[in-house]
Amino acid sequence: MKLRDYIRYASVLSCEVQNRRFRDLPKKTMWACLHCDAVSHRALPCCQRAGATRAKIPRFDFTPFIGYRTSMSFPLDPHVTGTNPRVVLDASPSYGASLGMRLRAEEDLVEIRWARQDSYVHAEDITPQPPRQRVILDQFHGDFSHEPFVEDWASWAKPFVMASIGATHVSSSTNINFTRFSFGIGGGIRFYAGRHFGFKIQAEWLPVYANPYVAFICGSGCIVHVGGTLSSQGEVLAGPILRF
Repeated sequence: MKLRDYIRYASVLSCEVQNRRFRDLPKKTMWACLHCDAVSHRALPCCQRAGATRAKIPRFDFTPFIGYRTSMSFPLDPHVTGTNPRVVLDASPSYGASLGMRLRAEEDLVEIRWARQDSYVHAEDITPQPPRQRVILDQFHGDFSHEPFVEDWASWAKPFVMASIGATHVSSSTNINFTRFSFGIGGGIRFYAGRHFGFKIQAEWLPVYANPYVAFICGSGCIVHVGGTLSSQGEVLAGPILRF
């Protein structure tokens, strides 16, 4: 083997070793590394520059958002057979914020999310009919999302799937005040306009486990109990993504 061929072989081998070290890099970065000038002494620095680029990618996402939540009903227990008495939380807008950190695999994001819904509750099929009451729903969830690779999608649009778990607190100025376990399943799309800015659209199904029973005062001397089942609502939200 000639000396020139030996140097060329050693350069290619060095770049391949570095690529193994940075196998978690995005595909475009890896492709650039593999196309370094393997016939010169610049092959190794190319791979080192790829690693430096990887280290500068933002790790934290902050997203303020606004959305809309559907109604949620709590059935009464016990109730008369053939009737469907329930307490209903009306549909209304929501807002909140989330803060998250990306794991070593960039497509995995763990977030802490707070959402608030300012709404009203009313009763159906209950006698006497209680008045509507204003309530505040606060939800605190840990979100776990993954951006799977989708062939032929633009690099700036990333679909994601997610699951969340946490607690939901419902309160009013009168007689409603309870906290229950809740979780969620959903997905959406993140659009990235640059390294530090993006936009998110998300939809999620959010059940609340209303057991043990919750007491509602429905009038003078009237108390009803709701619970014993999953009461769910849906939410659609959107907001900017700030990355740092």
